[in-house]
Amino acid sequence: MGAYLLRRLVQAVLILLGVSLVTFILLYLLPADPARQIAGRSATPEVVANIRAQLGLDLPFHEQYLRYLGALLQGDLGRSYLQRTEVATLIMSRLPASLLLMVGAIVCELALGLTMGVIAALRRNTAADHALMLTSFIGVSAPQFVVGMLLLYVFGWQLAWFPLSGYGTFAHLVLPSLTLGLLGAGWYSRMMRSAMLDVLRQDYMRTARAKGLGAWRVVLAHALPNALLPIIAMIGIDIGLFMSGIVVVESVFGWPGIGQLTWQAIQRIDIPIIMGVTLVSAVAIVLGNLLADLIAPFIDPRIKLR
Repeated sequence: MGAYLLRRLVQAVLILLGVSLVTFILLYLLPADPARQIAGRSATPEVVANIRAQLGLDLPFHEQYLRYLGALLQGDLGRSYLQRTEVATLIMSRLPASLLLMVGAIVCELALGLTMGVIAALRRNTAADHALMLTSFIGVSAPQFVVGMLLLYVFGWQLAWFPLSGYGTFAHLVLPSLTLGLLGAGWYSRMMRSAMLDVLRQDYMRTARAKGLGAWRVVLAHALPNALLPIIAMIGIDIGLFMSGIVVVESVFGWPGIGQLTWQAIQRIDIPIIMGVTLVSAVAIVLGNLLADLIAPFIDPRIKLR
């Protein structure tokens, strides 16, 4: 286990280094000038040049990148160009909201997707199977903003069951979580159906039925745990995706998460925030995948970490 974790740690460092380099190159090649954005349209060329020098934007690319890496090794994500605040402070202020939305979304998509997938597999090639798979296809295909606006209109405006926007209570969490859950459930249901069909064809499932075990006990105790392995891997990916911020959903529901911070930074070309959020997202993806790999042997003891 120790050797495995050390190897994964080295891989994570290399991945994060690559992510930082690629992101830095893309931001460096942007035709927009952050110094001009900060100075304003009416600023003179001398003022813009002075700001560029203060921020180190007049240095060659390799010097800018090495300076950024040096600060990063000391735990410094930089300071926002426009908000004049440490990037780490800005991200940490938005992190609780993003974590809460992530948990709510994953719970919703698992509850809906796994239920749909199991039922579809058990009712293979029936009307129920076709209806559930059609529903999952619609869920996967539907744009996030359309689903969010429909939920807001029906449950927020017409029925007034939930607030239209904001953050702070369980009621505020329901609609954005359900929006993401409905979209993610489509993927989970199709994956779960495929995994369940594969498991149900295994010899040990026939043996379990031959022993006289009840149908639901066979499904819940034998089939479901073995069908969860691909689902665990998908959850690890979702953790990273949700932690990077769900810009559309956060905008529709006025959710103060990392997604809103990222969108504001992109509009203003606030490079330190964009870099900081990108690295935090990469860390979340790496940790999510590592967590999925560590959980897998507990579900299937045949899997060995090497």
